[in-house]
Amino acid sequence: MEWIVLVLVGLVASSLGSLIGMGGGIIVVPALLYLATLSTFSHLTPQVVVGTSLFTMIFTGLSSTLAYMKHKTVDYKSGFIFLIGSGPGSILGAWATEKLDLHSFNIYFGLFILFVSLVLVVKDKLKPIPYRKDKGVVRSFTDNGGKTFEYGFSPIIAILISFVVGFLSGIFGIGGGSLMVPTMILLFFFPPHVATATSMFMILPTSILSSITHVALGNVNWLYALALIPGAWIGAKVGVFLNTKLKSKTIVLIIRTILVIVAIRLIYQGIVG
Repeated sequence: MEWIVLVLVGLVASSLGSLIGMGGGIIVVPALLYLATLSTFSHLTPQVVVGTSLFTMIFTGLSSTLAYMKHKTVDYKSGFIFLIGSGPGSILGAWATEKLDLHSFNIYFGLFILFVSLVLVVKDKLKPIPYRKDKGVVRSFTDNGGKTFEYGFSPIIAILISFVVGFLSGIFGIGGGSLMVPTMILLFFFPPHVATATSMFMILPTSILSSITHVALGNVNWLYALALIPGAWIGAKVGVFLNTKLKSKTIVLIIRTILVIVAIRLIYQGIVG
């Protein structure tokens, strides 16, 4: 029964995660934290939940990236620049997880996600961070509706921001996408389709780096990880397919809705539990 539940969690989480570029951890972590309140899964700690989630996301990231490569929506150059900051940040965040207990983890994680979702509400009123086109990274992309986007950023600012994103992803086991996608959309005006695909490309190496740290700390439940992986692999393909069929505004709306629901649930668990 445990395996069936975990396979389903992996399938749903990965489908939604690769659809919106958040890697599935945004669903897997809250789901496992909820299961930890049940007798069958009561031995799960926040540290093991995070470590197991990050290990599973290696396969979500790989599956999604291979699929997005076919649709040519991955911005590799930008992704590698962001990784310069997010890689070291994710390792540092993985070590910081050791300091949190279950209740405080739930509350901090919930508030963090709620903040991201609220920022998305006012994103249309924000202006992109200024950058010099002759020294910064400049890109353009035409979506499936024929709309052309121009976006770009200063590499130094991008690396600093992605370090913070990587640190938070290492702490919460969410692969960085829950903050990286909104950051790319809000601060650098990435088209949602490109932000999603590039985020999944970045999740692969950051998840590997964070997982190495968590494996060293003994924070991965291998049996649960093996149960989550099949659903994660298949779900990633489903999410990519749906992403290529939806409009940009629809993807942003889905991101915002999922974040609010998950945040409220986590904060409630942290206060009441």
